[in-house]
Amino acid sequence: MEFKIKSKGHKNVSSLHKSTFEITKDPEIGPTADCIIGVDMDDSMCDFPEEFKKRIADSNTKIAVILDTPNGHDEIMGYGHENLTLTHPTDIVCRTSNFTCPRTLMIKSSKAARDLEEDLINDLKNEETLEVTIKIVEK
Repeated sequence: MEFKIKSKGHKNVSSLHKSTFEITKDPEIGPTADCIIGVDMDDSMCDFPEEFKKRIADSNTKIAVILDTPNGHDEIMGYGHENLTLTHPTDIVCRTSNFTCPRTLMIKSSKAARDLEEDLINDLKNEETLEVTIKIVEK
């Protein structure tokens, strides 16, 4: 079971945040937005099928987020949780911590923004396209 989202990079992508990375529907970000790696995404968590949301709202569910740009690729692993509502209309956040809020897609993420693959981040700084694949790996 998977869901794909299209997004793109932005000149202000710095990818320096130590505990999260985020993708947003917002078309612009400022230079201090150190966790945001993608802007102008075409779908949000509100667009996830109900069965997909149900699987993510379970702490036994392992989730993979796969990020692809023309020259970069990265795979990040994390977990779902019962408190994940997946209802935020514009933001998707992956967290290395256990914190949950409507913006959270997964917790215990294996990577934050600063850990992402260098070629991927360079593409995003150059405003290349970003394909995000969210997969349910196992339960």
